[in-house]
Amino acid sequence: MPQVCLYPKDVAQLTGTGYDAGKRLLQRIRTQLRKPARAYISVAEFCAYTRLPEAEVQAALNGSPASANRG
Repeated sequence: MPQVCLYPKDVAQLTGTGYDAGKRLLQRIRTQLRKPARAYISVAEFCAYTRLPEAEVQAALNGSPASANRG
């Protein structure tokens, strides 16, 4: 089953930063979206904020090659 919500460790892995930087990025996204401090951030919301391709982020999170999602 594909991952829907992101955690700081996921963000750190995706961006190549540390856990604390992942927490800060998720908090910035929550602030922009006017979500409560403990609200979940979806992969789609993360991708809209960072402008990363959602298919590639999903592939990285779920361990499948990103090229498999391209036609």
